[in-house]
Amino acid sequence: MATGEGGLRERKKRETRYALSQAAIRLTLERGWDNVSVEDIAAAANVSERTFRNYFANKAEAIVATHVERGRRTAEALRARPADEPLWDALVNAVVAQFEPPPGSDGTVPTGYPAALQRLLAEPAVQYEVFRAHATAQDDLTNAIATRTGTGTGTDPGDLYPQLVAAVVSAGLGTALTRWTQNPTGSIAPLLREVFDQIRAGLPAPR
Repeated sequence: MATGEGGLRERKKRETRYALSQAAIRLTLERGWDNVSVEDIAAAANVSERTFRNYFANKAEAIVATHVERGRRTAEALRARPADEPLWDALVNAVVAQFEPPPGSDGTVPTGYPAALQRLLAEPAVQYEVFRAHATAQDDLTNAIATRTGTGTGTDPGDLYPQLVAAVVSAGLGTALTRWTQNPTGSIAPLLREVFDQIRAGLPAPR
């Protein structure tokens, strides 16, 4: 198989995963967790239930797959940043780019969305998958930081720096997401920049 064909196949798989994840999120926010089946999600994404099962074990995993994909894209974006860009500038730009609203969007949040999102995130199965997604995203980012800074593979237990930076980024992102979901109005990008500005400043004592 040609390299191009392999890359195209992988891209299509990622697109299918993302489409299923977006359908799962949209339907559960509209109808509620207990009123959405795997069959519903597959139909909304125009694929068979069998195709859904090829990608996900359950609907919670499908819902959180968007976060997993976002973490993967963040690591890829960091690798693509200019080599002479300071690390934290590159990190912040890579993270925020994944949360910028799509072109033409005014960032308006539909009525009822905040409450529906809170209910969805309170589901134990979703919370478990979010925990797993955070770990996966942190590992991907660790390796990207290690490559960028020349500090090893990121998997060496003796190589602390990339793991520590990735953990700090993950904590900052998690804090911003938690804060935003309490009142999800408009883009999360400004809040992300505020969080990382405080981290970069060394978290000085509040005035």
